[in-house]
Amino acid sequence: DNSYTFSFLFVFFVLILFRPAFSINTLSSTESLTISSNRTLVSRGNVFELGFFRTNSSSRWYLGIWYKKVSDRTYVWVANRDNPLSSSIGTLKISNMNLVLLDHSNKSVWSTNRTRGNERSSPVVAELLANGNFVMRDYNNNGASGFLWQSFDYPTDTLLPEMKLGYDLKTGLNRFLTSWKSSDDPSSGDFLYKLQNRRLPEFYLSSGVFRLYRSGPWNGIGFSGIPEDEKLSYMVYNFTENSEEVAYTFRMTNNSIYSRLTLSSKGDFQRLTWDPSLEIWNMFWSSPVDPQCDSYIMCGAYAYCDVNTSPVCNCIQGFNPRNIQRWDQRVWAGGCVRRTQLSCNGDGFTRMKNMKLPETTMAIVDRSIGEKECEKRCLSDCNCTAFANADIRNGGTGCVIWTGRLDDMRNYVADHGQDLYVRLAAADLV
Repeated sequence: DNSYTFSFLFVFFVLILFRPAFSINTLSSTESLTISSNRTLVSRGNVFELGFFRTNSSSRWYLGIWYKKVSDRTYVWVANRDNPLSSSIGTLKISNMNLVLLDHSNKSVWSTNRTRGNERSSPVVAELLANGNFVMRDYNNNGASGFLWQSFDYPTDTLLPEMKLGYDLKTGLNRFLTSWKSSDDPSSGDFLYKLQNRRLPEFYLSSGVFRLYRSGPWNGIGFSGIPEDEKLSYMVYNFTENSEEVAYTFRMTNNSIYSRLTLSSKGDFQRLTWDPSLEIWNMFWSSPVDPQCDSYIMCGAYAYCDVNTSPVCNCIQGFNPRNIQRWDQRVWAGGCVRRTQLSCNGDGFTRMKNMKLPETTMAIVDRSIGEKECEKRCLSDCNCTAFANADIRNGGTGCVIWTGRLDDMRNYVADHGQDLYVRLAAADLV
């Protein structure tokens, strides 16, 4: 029937013609996104979608990015998390080389806030990239050098593949995660997961001024305090430390698998991977894992936590509890003290296996020397209290030396953690 064929072709061509208006990945400087239009930006490959949303319990509107292909609506970035739109009138557009989000009275509730430098006069465009990065870039340059702003520099509670967590030393930007207030409230919550860039950088989970957990330093394979983040065949981890950046990132070798790191509203740092057959986010690991041994400085100075001992806190060999009565009452904060003072001559080392390395605030790092040279250097410095390899790959390389208290240690089952050599007076080397 010709009329049926004609109708079908007409509808087909109309759909083809008008499809770009509803699912396109760029926003030009003459276009806008509004709540009322229902229009969204969809990344190439259809994995991510950017638009306006409301949470279940709220009448307020947010601009955010979520997984398009995942049945359970999962938000990975929120622009105006602490400044929601109070009514269903909101507009995202490009204005004066900035992305701005305007409310019902045309007041800006969020903007990319770029101060204009020597700008080129070429037009700009906003684009949702295939990896979930929302960028504002030069119209004529879609490479990273053309990015004028990117959402990957301002994470919410989620780290996606190819995002970086840590410092951009050129711009002074520190990218960190901030939890949602609750599972249904995207405003800034109580928990931060942030890199402290010291001599040996590591991540801290904190709430207000309180540190709750420490990742341990990067050992070439992973963070010594997150042994659960096993090498997965479809994931490549990378920690870069050079004059331009100190940052952690991961990428997927199989792009059909969705995996993310998230800081939950309850303060758990988790790796989640989507299981399409069960339609759930599968939790690979969550840290802190163990409420006792992963708690920050649980056992005090010169002590370590071991889940397989009772009590869990133990003094290092050659050390005794500072206050034995309190220690016996399982109040461990006072930590341990040396039995025999170091003489600086004739001292030696006890080897502690499978350890999460102590906090590295006061550590000295030299990546150019190996273990034997590291031991010599520690012995020649009367303030040195311990040493370890900086990198555990290929039998171990590099040298970390501690010159103060040893804090926040725990040990793990075999094949996790690494060797730590603690300096003792000769009398305590049994």
